[in-house]
Amino acid sequence: MSTDRIWSYRPASGHQEGRTLTGYTVEAADGTIGHVDRQADDTPLQHLIVDTGAWVFGRSLLIPAGLVTGIDTQARVVTVRCTRAEAKEAPRFGTDRETRDPEYLSAVGAYYATLPHDSDAPG
Repeated sequence: MSTDRIWSYRPASGHQEGRTLTGYTVEAADGTIGHVDRQADDTPLQHLIVDTGAWVFGRSLLIPAGLVTGIDTQARVVTVRCTRAEAKEAPRFGTDRETRDPEYLSAVGAYYATLPHDSDAPG
């Protein structure tokens, strides 16, 4: 997946503009990552900030919208195209300041874009 496409929801993801995903559980290919703490849909670099709880010692993760493969509004679950380990190894998110840092966002986009199952996936 190219780094420019990693920042937009895929058409088949089920994303609807204006729908709040805060509180939804985030599921990776191999289990739960955490819950959506907040989302940024009003920027060209759309993304979710995910609270991992105790799993990664209370750390939050920034996950680009292009990783979202499905949104189940009944179950309140967002499914993402990565494993828990891949999410944990992403560039570390510290503060909201980083959501405006071009170097940090570029590193996050490049990291997720190079994951094998992302680069081979359609759409």
